[in-house]
Amino acid sequence: MQKKPVDIDSPQYPALLKKIDGAPKKLFYRGNWNDALFNKCLAVVGSRKMTPYGKAATEKLIFEVAGGGVTIVSGFMYGIDAAAHRTALDAGGKTIAVLGGGVDCVYPPDQFELYREIIDSGGLVLSEYDGAGAPAPWSFPQRNRIVSGLAHAVLVVEAEQASGSLITAKLAIKQKRKLFAVPGSIFAPTSRGTLELLSAGKAQMVLDCEVVLDFFGVKKDFESRNGILEALNDVS
Repeated sequence: MQKKPVDIDSPQYPALLKKIDGAPKKLFYRGNWNDALFNKCLAVVGSRKMTPYGKAATEKLIFEVAGGGVTIVSGFMYGIDAAAHRTALDAGGKTIAVLGGGVDCVYPPDQFELYREIIDSGGLVLSEYDGAGAPAPWSFPQRNRIVSGLAHAVLVVEAEQASGSLITAKLAIKQKRKLFAVPGSIFAPTSRGTLELLSAGKAQMVLDCEVVLDFFGVKKDFESRNGILEALNDVS
């Protein structure tokens, strides 16, 4: 798990990220840096208060998207972030975790095994901060610009009206990234933000993996698990 830095002037530095406002001058990472990881990236964000529906939707969608060769980028927090990373690994895919603290700080600490598995599977753990400094409340919103900046598209699974996920969605729009959102119950607080994005026409609705795979130009050559409709059945 050798730690290395990548400077913004390096040819390795991700081209998409370099174009955003406030791009970090340096990235610190653990893992095996492979430029192919950044060819097709989907950022997945959502509530830390993940519902059974949100978990099922994440697993259905990300298993197929990651299995199709799209790298999953997320913020390594508990809830939707962790479910997205874990599902990408279960699908045999690659995932990039963007930390809010130093690259050596495993936070939440109970996700140390996930941290190790991401690296061991050929993915990356990265941060704009070196060392083991813990994240601060302000560093999570700061991190979000990197999550969306690395990705060609952003998928919002669950989001409350005032949430970090909506901050990432706004950054995605500013960065001219494609924005996807999963619809949810009108009675669930964790769906209010996603429903607002959809009703305002800011995000494209995702009911199954095909719309996301189509965006990335990936031909779906495996049997669908019926995405959101099956997720609804799983938690009903």
